[in-house]
Amino acid sequence: MEKEAQRMANTLPLIYPHAGSSLSIRKTSIPIVLQNRGVVANGFVQLAPKKSEFYTTPPQQFDSQDWLNNLAVHELRHVAQFDKLTGGKAHPFPEDIYFAWFGISIPIWFFEGDAVSIETALTNSGRGRQPSWIMPYRASLLDGKKIPYSKAYFGSDKDVTPGYYQLGYLMASGIRSQYGKNIFDSVLTDIRKRPLRLYPFSNSLKKYTGSGTKAWFDKTTALLKKEWMQQDQNTTSQSYPVLNKKANIATSYFLPVRLADGRILALKQSKAETDHFVIIDSNKNERRLCGIAEQEQPWFSYAGNTIVWDETRYDPRYKQRSYSVICSYDLKTRKTKKLTGRSRLFSPSLSADEKKIVAVKFDLSNKCNLVELDAGTGKIINTIPNPENLILQTPAYDPSGSHITYISVSEQGKALWTTERTDSIRQLIAESRQQLSRPVYFQQGIAFNAHYNGIDNIYHIDTVSKKISALSASKYGAQNISPNAGTGQQSFLFSNYGVNGYEIAETKTDKQNPEGFTAAPGYPGNFVYFGAAAETQENTGSVFSNIPDSSYASKPYRTFGNLFNLHSVIPVIENEYRGGIQFRSNNLLNTFDLFAGADYYRDLNRFEYNAGVSYKALYPILRATYRNRPRRTFYNSKTGIQQGDWRENNIQLQASVPLSINALNHSYNFSFNTLTSYTQRYDAENLPSNFIKTVIFPMEYNMTFTHTTRLAQRDIAPRWAQTLRFVYVHQPFDSQLGGRLFAAEGFLYFPGLARNHSFLANFNYQTATGIRRFDQEINTVYGYNNIKAKSGLNNTLLFNYRFPFAFPDAELGPVAYIRNLRASLFCHYENIGTETNLAEPKTFGFELRSSMHLLRYMPLVDVGGRFVFVNKVYNQNPILELIFNYSF
Repeated sequence: MEKEAQRMANTLPLIYPHAGSSLSIRKTSIPIVLQNRGVVANGFVQLAPKKSEFYTTPPQQFDSQDWLNNLAVHELRHVAQFDKLTGGKAHPFPEDIYFAWFGISIPIWFFEGDAVSIETALTNSGRGRQPSWIMPYRASLLDGKKIPYSKAYFGSDKDVTPGYYQLGYLMASGIRSQYGKNIFDSVLTDIRKRPLRLYPFSNSLKKYTGSGTKAWFDKTTALLKKEWMQQDQNTTSQSYPVLNKKANIATSYFLPVRLADGRILALKQSKAETDHFVIIDSNKNERRLCGIAEQEQPWFSYAGNTIVWDETRYDPRYKQRSYSVICSYDLKTRKTKKLTGRSRLFSPSLSADEKKIVAVKFDLSNKCNLVELDAGTGKIINTIPNPENLILQTPAYDPSGSHITYISVSEQGKALWTTERTDSIRQLIAESRQQLSRPVYFQQGIAFNAHYNGIDNIYHIDTVSKKISALSASKYGAQNISPNAGTGQQSFLFSNYGVNGYEIAETKTDKQNPEGFTAAPGYPGNFVYFGAAAETQENTGSVFSNIPDSSYASKPYRTFGNLFNLHSVIPVIENEYRGGIQFRSNNLLNTFDLFAGADYYRDLNRFEYNAGVSYKALYPILRATYRNRPRRTFYNSKTGIQQGDWRENNIQLQASVPLSINALNHSYNFSFNTLTSYTQRYDAENLPSNFIKTVIFPMEYNMTFTHTTRLAQRDIAPRWAQTLRFVYVHQPFDSQLGGRLFAAEGFLYFPGLARNHSFLANFNYQTATGIRRFDQEINTVYGYNNIKAKSGLNNTLLFNYRFPFAFPDAELGPVAYIRNLRASLFCHYENIGTETNLAEPKTFGFELRSSMHLLRYMPLVDVGGRFVFVNKVYNQNPILELIFNYSF
């Protein structure tokens, strides 16, 4: 990565003053980590510790500019946002607090949308210039759907929504177009001056513009609808027959292919199901083939009876290391095969004779090549030179297998190429800002995706004359042509966008130039460009036009020389009786963590002092914690109940090995942990003579194995999953404290009676002796703590049936946005065989829950109630338990 690191070292200082200009921020100091071991393209900026990470492997479908340049301008805007609110100060260690305050003060739609606005304004590309990026929002509004603010912001488990990146870009662009370049400088400055308020961003925005976030959303929606309706009137479009069943929830069918028997093969994605291949017959009935793992983009290739695709697989231990492997599926044998392992291969395309696969390969230095593989073994048999190291995308063979077409990406734009295996390369479309993608050979030329008329459609270029014609005229967007076999290529299938996602459509081949079409490079047709005002205000042109080529000294990263990076001191509240402060340190690679602090015990009027470290670079994760703490107990004596106090030094040691692998739509996880501790007690007050002053290395071992299938967005639990967990605790080094505990738990998940329903059977067993006889290590029945026990806990058998019953997407003003309503029926047994039998559970009842966003904040809050009925032999009234959880 030396070459890329040098390039970024020249680029970042030059463009940062432009990225922060409209926030009056021109200087910064921040470490940048280039992550080259993974295949998932991404980037982020964070505090605690302050840093940015660029995932360097380019994706197969992104902007028409260099990938790292794209990351740089977007992520540096985030740096400027952080610096504006924090003043760029790293001391006195406030980063955790700043990070939390930032999340509370700034809606994430602004955080990301403002960055997209800048990435578009400062370059010749940017997502704000891509019709496909805002296509779902455009389709919803033109179809007459009314999307409330909270739904547009937080999303839906039912419908397609804009996404907060898109929402933020459109709202930020509208605000800037009316109130100028420095409006967000004023808003963020006001938030920093008056930090402790409810809805600080909305209130500060209202102070300077007269409207808060909800009012601006309404204004933006009205403007979008007006502009997009005008665009629709000015653009010729066609309707196409739909060949799949109408979906009531967000569902897309990608890359449809007509099989020899007339059925259609496609890759299906849905909020109700995980990604899988389907075959659709003439009556629109679907047959599921096999599920797959996550992909960088929806992709597969088909020839003969074979499907090939790429999917992401992760290193068993180090999740920053991932791979893109090629798999195949035989339609005749219904068998799946992994062709490559630990590879970095993308967009595989199968030759018509099923003998070769062409794919894009990136090595760890970001060197990119097209490679050909043996389709039977997965071995690389040919590497096609790429001397300029262009980013290559989505290759495809011609019917003879002797020519390959592909897309290239550079800072100058995207281009379309064709090459022979003899290394003769020819450029058909020169670099431009068109979103060229997925070329395929079709009718003496090449068909491809582009947006010449301002909407994503399918086009054709004659390889001799280079004349470009339109093959589709979709209202919202079309992509992924598939010529129909056996028809002389007089018709083709494609993915046509509808309100609920991509549908399978078919049309006859009719090459034409729709009204308003031109093939001039970069011409946007009727595209509505909402970023024009911000681009004019910034007035920079492309910030990448004059990057210097200086050489900087490189030094090896010294792991042990960079372990300590103190970044935060934060308040810690454990409960109503205990709170304090804590110093935190994390190194840049997140392999070494350290904390140290002090807690005050209000009920004891004493302090605890603590420190801990964890080291995660080795295969086992090692943790150590030290606590010097006050303790209190109550015990019986001849004179009655006595109170005893003492202090103790407690050292805890832990080693764990978490391993996981994924393949297709399955994941397998294994973890082994061992824990021990040493406790020395002193300053004993009013304690009996037999008070034990040392506890010497009690040992605990636990092992967990889990298999699970992928979850769909609407799933409450996996359709199929199994978990086994074992725990053993004893005191081999301490003769004063005898006792042991063994526990085993088994979880079995099954599909319910309807889609997204789940049935769980959970059996738990424990046996304990000595000082461990009152320990509770296994899951208990609901209501356990409110029911008087008849005997010690030995086993439980727990049945739970969970299901969603509504997805209201209900906005209750600024108070709450309700995403779903769920219910659960349960029947729980304790000490089965002695206290209960299958006809008489100890507890049974039902739950009602809802997932919602409160006060327009991003954390998803789970609220509800559990109604527990108790077996009559316990003489216990029904129990009501309230449920409140949240997640980010």
